[in-house]
Amino acid sequence: MRNGLLIISACLSLLIGCKTSDATYVSNTDAAKLVEEYTTITLTTDLTKLSKDQKKMLTLLVEVSDIMDDLYWKQVWGDKNTLLNNINDDNLLKLTIINYGPWNRLNNDIPFVEGIGEKPLGAQYYPSDMTKSEFDKLQDPNKVNHYSIIRRDSLNNLKVIPYHIAYEKELVKASSLLNKAATYAEDSQLKVYLKTVAQSFLDDDYYKSDLAWMDLKNSKIDFVVGPIERYEDQLYGYKNSFEAMILVKDVELSNKIDKIVAHLPELQKLLPVEQAYKSEVPSLESDLAVCDIIYSKGDANRAGKTMALYLPNDPKIEKEKGSRTIYFRNCMKAKFDEIIVPITKELIVPSQQQHVTFDAFFENTMLIEVAHNLGLNYTIDGQHTVIDQLKEHYSVIESGKADVVGLYLINELQKFNKLGGDHNIKDNYVTIMASIFRTLRFGTTNTSGKVNIIRFNYFSKYGAFEKDMVTGKYKVNFDKMHEAMVNLAKIYLTIQGDGDYNKASKLIYDYAITPADLQSDLVKIESAGIPRDIEFIQGKDQLGL
Repeated sequence: MRNGLLIISACLSLLIGCKTSDATYVSNTDAAKLVEEYTTITLTTDLTKLSKDQKKMLTLLVEVSDIMDDLYWKQVWGDKNTLLNNINDDNLLKLTIINYGPWNRLNNDIPFVEGIGEKPLGAQYYPSDMTKSEFDKLQDPNKVNHYSIIRRDSLNNLKVIPYHIAYEKELVKASSLLNKAATYAEDSQLKVYLKTVAQSFLDDDYYKSDLAWMDLKNSKIDFVVGPIERYEDQLYGYKNSFEAMILVKDVELSNKIDKIVAHLPELQKLLPVEQAYKSEVPSLESDLAVCDIIYSKGDANRAGKTMALYLPNDPKIEKEKGSRTIYFRNCMKAKFDEIIVPITKELIVPSQQQHVTFDAFFENTMLIEVAHNLGLNYTIDGQHTVIDQLKEHYSVIESGKADVVGLYLINELQKFNKLGGDHNIKDNYVTIMASIFRTLRFGTTNTSGKVNIIRFNYFSKYGAFEKDMVTGKYKVNFDKMHEAMVNLAKIYLTIQGDGDYNKASKLIYDYAITPADLQSDLVKIESAGIPRDIEFIQGKDQLGL
């Protein structure tokens, strides 16, 4: 018992891979401070132009999203009620809900609840006592299936359980709700998509539903739902997490940025690597869109909100249908105004602060997602997918590639006057520097943190920026920034093309370390009271449903 908190033994038994920790757990006062690190944004939009049927559909999609939220809790923790019902401090309870568990996702997954040990690398996807050697010896090929969990049978042997069986009750209900929602859908492709996902929930065949979502380009209402991303599985990177996002499309702005898709094959050819590492031809079926999030649950809603998504994750679908990239405008604007701008004033030299702009922030985010389309999905020998070869390192390498290649693409597009005659690449360089500090506050155990600390250390090594030791503020050296960006892009692209697991490991080992001097900068940001991230205020009331 501490600070009114009691965690019963039954709760602890649900935690996979948990062990006693020597961490210092937060007091009531500290919990309140941690909650204050989140600035809020209300998710809403003008629904007056929607028909009654569309509003009925949205109500059902909210209910499906809530089911995805419950499933994500199961994948991360287990029965959330055995945890939440035994937390008596309101701020600690809120902090646990924000993080989907008792580990601080914005600070290296440090546990903040007494009695809770380290966050298990395999979450709830694998048995707590399973060794990698034991997993490797399991003969069932479905053990690496993205829609399955591993458990023990009555003889204590490992067995594979498909999602549609492991989570049968929830998925049957979600399937029924989606079929009902489809009856109210006015866009024909949305109707097909909802029905197809409903079936996917019952048989774990998401190939058809992913294809259907790829065709969902003209509907003003978009819905991303299902087991999609693999960030939670830090043990192998095999298992997908449940999430849901309801989106409303800005048609005019989406049409403007969608023109970039026409340049994908040209951009692929411009990559700074040998031909073998850019031999694939990006599909012109790819789609770019700008949306506002109006409801977000599950993996999409955990602490450290994403500002964009790039799908599909399946290279077969991408080869056939291209990709879809969606930018979350309301989320991006909130992060820029509330976090990036204040960080700029603290850590960027005054002479370069004018180069930190929302337009550059949007461009950087946009081209990062575009960069996911480029490079290779299959190794240069054509025998393996990159994702299978890089295993648990894939998310870091792919995200790192997208970050530096995206910046490289902005430089190339400016050369060809594709970003406007008054575009200034210096804005992008300084803005990305301020953005790195924002993300580094999340720690280095998550994918985003690892990617940004690697980039920070690599850029530092090659003199892309320098720090004034008197003022403690940073100045970007533009020529060296460009050189470092190109070199790091080459490293990521070749690691992927070679499917080189060992080089991926070495890159992460060598560069994913937070230097002491940088830690003092992060403390400076904290002392200034700058929020770490945003938290959504959302629900039917906010939407007027």
